[in-house]
Amino acid sequence: MSQANIAIAQALYAAFGRGDLDTILDGCAPDVEWQSGGRQEDYPTFGLRKGKTEVEEFFRIVAQTQDFDEFTPQDFYADRDKVFVLGRYAMTLKKNGRKPASEWIHIFSFQGGKVTKFREFMDSAVYAEAFRG
Repeated sequence: MSQANIAIAQALYAAFGRGDLDTILDGCAPDVEWQSGGRQEDYPTFGLRKGKTEVEEFFRIVAQTQDFDEFTPQDFYADRDKVFVLGRYAMTLKKNGRKPASEWIHIFSFQGGKVTKFREFMDSAVYAEAFRG
């Protein structure tokens, strides 16, 4: 099952690269929990979102606030129902042209081939500072 979950995570990253939000949402359980970074008041994409509607809103905010200069999932690891992905991204903020970058880890939890939880950890201070500037 672990390899199958890695394949699903890789397909979701490929869908993101194509701008295919429908495939990403189809890969999520109806009650998915999607959490990114720190506090939402520090950066618009940060915080916890629940359900596909709020995940869709997350990706809308991503598109409105930033352009990715780099988005590179690098290493994939699986254990039981979880997939851990190490990567790096860099972006340009549409608000002010600043260019934050960070390594990250994404943790996907799966049940029945669907994402039930997503957690994103990065250097959130870099993004909060860039957004304030």
